[in-house]
Amino acid sequence: MTRYFHPRALMSLTYVACLLITACYTLWLYAMGYYRELMVPLFITLLLITAVLLHCGRALSPYGPRAILLASAYIGVSSAFYFGLAHSLLWLGLPVAAAFVLLPHWSALCLNLLYTPLWWLIPPVESDLFPLSFGYLAIILMFALPPWELARRHALLRASDPHDNECDAYDIDTLKERLSNEFQRARLLDKRLAVLVLHLPQLDMAEEQFGLRTKKALLEALCSEVNRRCRDHDLLGRLGGANFWLVLPDTSESGALLVRERLYRALSRRVLIETGPLEARIGVCLPRPDERFTRFILRLERLSETLHRH
Repeated sequence: MTRYFHPRALMSLTYVACLLITACYTLWLYAMGYYRELMVPLFITLLLITAVLLHCGRALSPYGPRAILLASAYIGVSSAFYFGLAHSLLWLGLPVAAAFVLLPHWSALCLNLLYTPLWWLIPPVESDLFPLSFGYLAIILMFALPPWELARRHALLRASDPHDNECDAYDIDTLKERLSNEFQRARLLDKRLAVLVLHLPQLDMAEEQFGLRTKKALLEALCSEVNRRCRDHDLLGRLGGANFWLVLPDTSESGALLVRERLYRALSRRVLIETGPLEARIGVCLPRPDERFTRFILRLERLSETLHRH
Protein backbone atom coordinates (compact mmCIF):
# COMPACT_ATOMS: atom_id res chain seq x y z
CA MET A 1 0.00 0.00 0.00
CA THR A 2 2.85 2.40 0.74
CA ARG A 3 3.92 2.14 -2.91
CA TYR A 4 0.73 3.97 -3.95
CA PHE A 5 -0.13 5.99 -0.83
CA HIS A 6 2.00 8.13 1.44
CA PRO A 7 1.99 6.71 5.01
CA ARG A 8 0.44 9.90 6.40
CA ALA A 9 -2.28 9.88 3.73
CA LEU A 10 -2.94 6.22 4.49
CA MET A 11 -3.35 6.99 8.20
CA SER A 12 -5.63 9.93 7.35
CA LEU A 13 -7.81 7.60 5.29
CA THR A 14 -7.91 5.15 8.21
CA TYR A 15 -9.01 7.79 10.72
CA VAL A 16 -11.71 9.17 8.42
CA ALA A 17 -13.02 5.68 7.57
CA CYS A 18 -13.23 4.70 11.26
CA LEU A 19 -15.00 7.95 12.06
CA LEU A 20 -17.55 7.52 9.27
CA ILE A 21 -18.27 3.89 10.20
CA THR A 22 -18.73 4.71 13.87
CA ALA A 23 -20.87 7.78 13.15
CA CYS A 24 -23.12 5.79 10.78
CA TYR A 25 -23.46 3.03 13.37
CA THR A 26 -24.39 5.59 16.03
CA LEU A 27 -27.06 7.12 13.80
CA TRP A 28 -28.42 3.65 13.02
CA LEU A 29 -28.73 2.84 16.75
CA TYR A 30 -30.54 6.13 17.29
CA ALA A 31 -32.90 5.49 14.39
CA MET A 32 -33.68 1.95 15.60
CA GLY A 33 -34.33 3.13 19.14
CA TYR A 34 -31.47 1.24 20.84
CA TYR A 35 -30.84 4.02 23.33
CA ARG A 36 -29.17 1.74 25.89
CA GLU A 37 -26.37 0.85 23.47
CA LEU A 38 -26.15 4.36 22.00
CA MET A 39 -23.87 6.09 24.52
CA VAL A 40 -20.70 4.09 23.90
CA PRO A 41 -20.65 4.54 20.07
CA LEU A 42 -21.42 8.22 20.60
CA PHE A 43 -18.47 8.52 22.97
CA ILE A 44 -16.24 6.69 20.49
CA THR A 45 -17.35 9.05 17.72
CA LEU A 46 -16.24 12.03 19.82
CA LEU A 47 -12.91 10.30 20.48
CA LEU A 48 -12.37 9.69 16.77
CA ILE A 49 -13.18 13.30 15.95
CA THR A 50 -10.48 14.29 18.43
CA ALA A 51 -8.07 11.82 16.81
CA VAL A 52 -8.74 13.25 13.35
CA LEU A 53 -8.14 16.80 14.57
CA LEU A 54 -4.92 15.78 16.32
CA HIS A 55 -3.77 13.96 13.22
CA CYS A 56 -4.35 17.04 11.09
CA GLY A 57 -2.07 19.06 13.38
CA ARG A 58 1.31 18.26 11.83
CA ALA A 59 3.26 19.79 14.70
CA LEU A 60 1.87 17.24 17.17
CA SER A 61 3.16 13.73 17.81
CA PRO A 62 1.46 10.95 15.77
CA TYR A 63 1.28 8.67 18.81
CA GLY A 64 -1.63 10.56 20.40
CA PRO A 65 -4.15 9.90 17.59
CA ARG A 66 -3.01 6.28 17.33
CA ALA A 67 -3.53 5.76 21.06
CA ILE A 68 -7.05 7.22 20.77
CA LEU A 69 -7.83 4.98 17.79
CA LEU A 70 -6.57 1.92 19.65
CA ALA A 71 -8.54 2.82 22.79
CA SER A 72 -11.66 3.26 20.67
CA ALA A 73 -11.28 -0.25 19.28
CA TYR A 74 -10.97 -1.78 22.74
CA ILE A 75 -13.89 0.23 24.13
CA GLY A 76 -16.16 -0.56 21.20
CA VAL A 77 -15.56 -4.32 21.22
CA SER A 78 -15.79 -4.55 25.02
CA SER A 79 -19.10 -2.71 25.05
CA ALA A 80 -20.45 -5.00 22.31
CA PHE A 81 -19.69 -8.04 24.49
CA TYR A 82 -21.02 -6.38 27.62
CA PHE A 83 -24.37 -5.53 26.05
CA GLY A 84 -24.57 -8.98 24.44
CA LEU A 85 -24.97 -7.74 20.90
CA ALA A 86 -25.55 -10.36 18.23
CA HIS A 87 -22.48 -11.69 16.40
CA SER A 88 -20.15 -9.75 18.71
CA LEU A 89 -17.66 -12.65 18.63
CA LEU A 90 -16.87 -11.70 15.05
CA TRP A 91 -15.14 -8.56 16.35
CA LEU A 92 -13.01 -10.31 18.97
CA GLY A 93 -9.81 -9.97 16.93
CA LEU A 94 -10.31 -6.30 15.98
CA PRO A 95 -8.50 -4.70 18.97
CA VAL A 96 -5.77 -7.35 18.79
CA ALA A 97 -5.14 -6.63 15.12
CA ALA A 98 -5.25 -2.87 15.73
CA ALA A 99 -2.67 -3.18 18.51
CA PHE A 100 -0.25 -5.17 16.36
CA VAL A 101 -0.66 -2.70 13.47
CA LEU A 102 -0.35 0.53 15.46
CA LEU A 103 2.20 -0.51 18.11
CA PRO A 104 5.59 -2.23 18.12
CA HIS A 105 5.43 -5.99 18.43
CA TRP A 106 6.36 -6.37 22.10
CA SER A 107 4.23 -3.38 23.15
CA ALA A 108 1.19 -4.82 21.39
CA LEU A 109 1.77 -8.24 22.92
CA CYS A 110 2.06 -6.86 26.46
CA LEU A 111 -1.02 -4.67 26.03
CA ASN A 112 -3.15 -7.56 24.80
CA LEU A 113 -1.95 -9.84 27.60
CA LEU A 114 -2.73 -7.20 30.22
CA TYR A 115 -6.19 -6.82 28.71
CA THR A 116 -6.90 -10.58 28.91
CA PRO A 117 -8.27 -10.69 32.54
CA LEU A 118 -11.08 -8.34 31.49
CA TRP A 119 -12.63 -11.11 29.41
CA TRP A 120 -13.20 -13.19 32.56
CA LEU A 121 -15.50 -10.43 33.81
CA ILE A 122 -17.58 -10.44 30.63
CA PRO A 123 -20.20 -13.24 30.51
CA PRO A 124 -20.00 -15.57 27.49
CA VAL A 125 -22.23 -14.38 24.70
CA GLU A 126 -22.99 -17.41 22.59
CA SER A 127 -21.32 -20.50 24.04
CA ASP A 128 -20.17 -21.79 27.43
CA LEU A 129 -18.07 -24.62 25.99
CA PHE A 130 -15.21 -22.44 24.84
CA PRO A 131 -14.30 -19.66 27.28
CA LEU A 132 -13.91 -16.25 25.76
CA SER A 133 -10.50 -15.64 27.28
CA PHE A 134 -9.04 -18.78 25.68
CA GLY A 135 -10.22 -17.65 22.29
CA TYR A 136 -8.73 -14.22 22.93
CA LEU A 137 -5.36 -15.79 23.83
CA ALA A 138 -5.48 -17.90 20.67
CA ILE A 139 -6.00 -14.77 18.56
CA ILE A 140 -3.08 -13.05 20.32
CA LEU A 141 -0.86 -16.04 19.59
CA MET A 142 -1.98 -16.07 15.96
CA PHE A 143 -0.96 -12.42 15.52
CA ALA A 144 2.26 -12.75 17.54
CA LEU A 145 3.77 -15.80 15.83
CA PRO A 146 4.24 -14.39 12.27
CA PRO A 147 6.44 -11.43 13.39
CA TRP A 148 8.54 -13.81 15.50
CA GLU A 149 8.99 -16.16 12.55
CA LEU A 150 9.82 -13.21 10.28
CA ALA A 151 12.41 -11.93 12.76
CA ARG A 152 13.93 -15.42 12.99
CA ARG A 153 14.19 -15.68 9.22
CA HIS A 154 15.79 -12.23 9.00
CA ALA A 155 18.32 -13.25 11.66
CA LEU A 156 19.19 -16.40 9.69
CA LEU A 157 19.49 -14.35 6.51
CA ARG A 158 21.80 -11.83 8.17
CA ALA A 159 23.92 -14.65 9.59
CA SER A 160 24.30 -16.34 6.19
CA ASP A 161 24.55 -13.21 4.03
CA PRO A 162 28.15 -11.99 3.65
CA HIS A 163 27.06 -8.50 2.61
CA ASP A 164 26.40 -5.47 4.77
CA ASN A 165 22.81 -4.78 5.79
CA GLU A 166 22.72 -1.29 4.26
CA CYS A 167 24.87 -1.39 1.12
CA ASP A 168 26.45 -3.60 -1.54
CA ALA A 169 29.67 -4.25 0.37
CA TYR A 170 30.95 -7.14 2.45
CA ASP A 171 30.43 -6.99 6.19
CA ILE A 172 33.42 -6.70 8.48
CA ASP A 173 33.66 -10.40 9.38
CA THR A 174 33.58 -11.57 5.76
CA LEU A 175 35.95 -8.79 4.74
CA LYS A 176 38.58 -9.74 7.33
CA GLU A 177 38.28 -13.41 6.38
CA ARG A 178 38.76 -12.66 2.67
CA LEU A 179 41.57 -10.22 3.46
CA SER A 180 43.31 -12.89 5.54
CA ASN A 181 43.13 -15.29 2.58
CA GLU A 182 44.56 -12.68 0.22
CA PHE A 183 47.27 -11.81 2.76
CA GLN A 184 48.35 -15.45 3.04
CA ARG A 185 48.19 -15.89 -0.74
CA ALA A 186 50.37 -12.85 -1.34
CA ARG A 187 52.87 -14.06 1.25
CA LEU A 188 53.11 -17.64 -0.09
CA LEU A 189 53.16 -16.79 -3.81
CA ASP A 190 55.24 -13.61 -3.42
CA LYS A 191 52.42 -11.49 -4.83
CA ARG A 192 51.60 -7.86 -4.15
CA LEU A 193 48.66 -6.66 -2.10
CA ALA A 194 47.25 -3.21 -1.42
CA VAL A 195 44.30 -1.95 0.58
CA LEU A 196 42.53 1.39 0.12
CA VAL A 197 40.93 2.80 3.26
CA LEU A 198 37.93 4.99 2.40
CA HIS A 199 36.03 7.35 4.67
CA LEU A 200 32.80 9.07 3.60
CA PRO A 201 32.50 12.19 5.81
CA GLN A 202 29.11 13.20 4.43
CA LEU A 203 27.60 10.02 5.85
CA ASP A 204 28.03 11.25 9.44
CA MET A 205 25.60 14.12 8.95
CA ALA A 206 23.35 12.75 6.17
CA GLU A 207 21.02 10.77 8.43
CA GLU A 208 20.74 13.53 11.05
CA GLN A 209 19.99 16.32 8.59
CA PHE A 210 18.21 14.58 5.71
CA GLY A 211 17.07 11.20 7.04
CA LEU A 212 17.71 7.53 6.40
CA ARG A 213 16.89 7.72 2.69
CA THR A 214 19.75 10.14 2.02
CA LYS A 215 22.12 7.95 4.02
CA LYS A 216 21.20 4.90 1.94
CA ALA A 217 21.56 6.94 -1.25
CA LEU A 218 25.10 7.93 -0.22
CA LEU A 219 26.04 4.33 0.54
CA GLU A 220 24.59 3.06 -2.73
CA ALA A 221 26.36 5.81 -4.71
CA LEU A 222 29.73 5.03 -3.12
CA CYS A 223 29.43 1.26 -3.59
CA SER A 224 28.22 1.54 -7.18
CA GLU A 225 31.05 3.89 -8.19
CA VAL A 226 33.73 1.79 -6.49
CA ASN A 227 32.44 -1.53 -7.87
CA ARG A 228 32.06 -0.07 -11.35
CA ARG A 229 35.67 1.09 -11.55
CA CYS A 230 37.37 -1.89 -9.92
CA ARG A 231 38.16 -5.40 -11.07
CA ASP A 232 35.89 -8.34 -10.41
CA HIS A 233 38.22 -9.85 -7.82
CA ASP A 234 38.67 -6.61 -5.86
CA LEU A 235 36.86 -6.67 -2.53
CA LEU A 236 34.91 -3.77 -1.06
CA GLY A 237 33.90 -4.14 2.57
CA ARG A 238 32.37 -1.88 5.18
CA LEU A 239 34.29 -1.60 8.41
CA GLY A 240 31.39 0.16 10.10
CA GLY A 241 29.77 3.57 9.93
CA ALA A 242 31.41 5.61 7.17
CA ASN A 243 34.63 3.55 6.89
CA PHE A 244 35.32 1.12 4.03
CA TRP A 245 38.22 -1.06 2.96
CA LEU A 246 38.94 -1.85 -0.68
CA VAL A 247 41.20 -4.90 -1.03
CA LEU A 248 43.28 -4.87 -4.25
CA PRO A 249 45.01 -8.20 -4.89
CA ASP A 250 48.06 -8.25 -7.21
CA THR A 251 48.38 -4.46 -6.94
CA SER A 252 51.53 -2.47 -6.21
CA GLU A 253 51.68 0.87 -4.42
CA SER A 254 51.76 2.81 -7.69
CA GLY A 255 48.74 0.85 -8.94
CA ALA A 256 46.88 1.58 -5.69
CA LEU A 257 47.63 5.29 -6.08
CA LEU A 258 46.23 5.20 -9.62
CA VAL A 259 43.06 3.51 -8.34
CA ARG A 260 42.76 6.17 -5.64
CA GLU A 261 42.98 9.00 -8.17
CA ARG A 262 40.45 7.26 -10.41
CA LEU A 263 38.03 6.94 -7.49
CA TYR A 264 38.54 10.59 -6.51
CA ARG A 265 37.50 11.72 -9.98
CA ALA A 266 34.59 9.30 -10.22
CA LEU A 267 33.15 10.18 -6.83
CA SER A 268 33.46 13.94 -7.43
CA ARG A 269 31.33 13.55 -10.57
CA ARG A 270 28.57 11.75 -8.62
CA VAL A 271 26.19 14.46 -7.35
CA LEU A 272 23.28 13.96 -4.96
CA ILE A 273 20.57 16.58 -4.49
CA GLU A 274 20.85 16.82 -0.70
CA THR A 275 24.62 16.58 -0.23
CA GLY A 276 26.13 17.64 -3.55
CA PRO A 277 29.22 15.87 -4.99
CA LEU A 278 30.48 12.85 -3.10
CA GLU A 279 33.48 13.55 -0.92
CA ALA A 280 35.80 10.74 0.16
CA ARG A 281 39.04 10.53 2.09
CA ILE A 282 41.17 7.69 0.77
CA GLY A 283 44.37 6.28 2.20
CA VAL A 284 46.69 3.56 0.92
CA CYS A 285 48.11 0.78 3.09
CA LEU A 286 50.41 -2.07 2.02
CA PRO A 287 51.72 -5.03 4.03
CA ARG A 288 55.28 -4.72 5.27
CA PRO A 289 57.86 -7.50 4.84
CA ASP A 290 57.54 -10.20 7.51
CA GLU A 291 54.51 -8.41 9.04
CA ARG A 292 51.86 -10.46 10.79
CA PHE A 293 48.25 -10.26 9.71
CA THR A 294 47.06 -8.97 13.10
CA ARG A 295 49.58 -6.14 12.91
CA PHE A 296 48.42 -5.29 9.40
CA ILE A 297 44.80 -5.14 10.59
CA LEU A 298 45.80 -2.79 13.41
CA ARG A 299 47.47 -0.43 10.93
CA LEU A 300 44.37 -0.45 8.75
CA GLU A 301 42.14 0.36 11.72
CA ARG A 302 44.43 3.19 12.81
CA LEU A 303 44.39 4.62 9.31
CA SER A 304 40.58 4.47 9.34
CA GLU A 305 40.50 6.37 12.64
CA THR A 306 42.93 8.97 11.29
CA LEU A 307 40.78 9.58 8.21
CA HIS A 308 37.69 9.83 10.40
CA ARG A 309 39.28 12.47 12.68
CA HIS A 310 40.53 14.60 9.80
